[in-house]
Amino acid sequence: MTIGIREGGRPHIGAHALSLPNFLTYGRIAAAPLVGATFFIPGDLGHWLAFLVFVAASVTDYVDGYIARAWQQQSVLGRMLDPIADKLLVAVSILVLVANGMLAGWSIWAAIIVLMREIFVSGLREFLAELRVSVPVTRLAKWKTTLQLIAIATLLVAPALEGSQSGFIPDVGLTMFWIAALVTLYTGFDYFMAGLKHLVEEE
Repeated sequence: MTIGIREGGRPHIGAHALSLPNFLTYGRIAAAPLVGATFFIPGDLGHWLAFLVFVAASVTDYVDGYIARAWQQQSVLGRMLDPIADKLLVAVSILVLVANGMLAGWSIWAAIIVLMREIFVSGLREFLAELRVSVPVTRLAKWKTTLQLIAIATLLVAPALEGSQSGFIPDVGLTMFWIAALVTLYTGFDYFMAGLKHLVEEE
């Protein structure tokens, strides 16, 4: 995205706010409430729609970044909205899984871990942004995100495939979700230590 400078030195958003990568990000934000709406559609249709919307939105997370780099359309707006879109999609999908019973009992703790980590890292990144410090996403965090998305997609469609909340497919989805939650704890601690280092330096 092109960032122009207004009189007085204040930046403004250029025409690339309407670029394809940013449109894909807008679509991912819009997909979050759509996944939530599928909860009110009875039967397997609701599960399949949730799965399809979630998968399509998850794919755009990788496509928009690739296009932005390939077409040199990386933007400040995109960097701001991209993590917001990811967190909205994951948070709403987790709420749907809790509501339909796919995440129940002890598995709710995995959901709590994931949601707490997302909120914690968002707050940490906001704090570090004030210090003009950027914490890069680690390779492990990227693998965690991929595993988490696959797990959520599996759990969203599992009732339509198994006909119940138990069985091989739900068990696979829950196992992947727990692994992602545990890795989330580690990566969250990693981000915290990086933030603590900069906080000590500021003191």
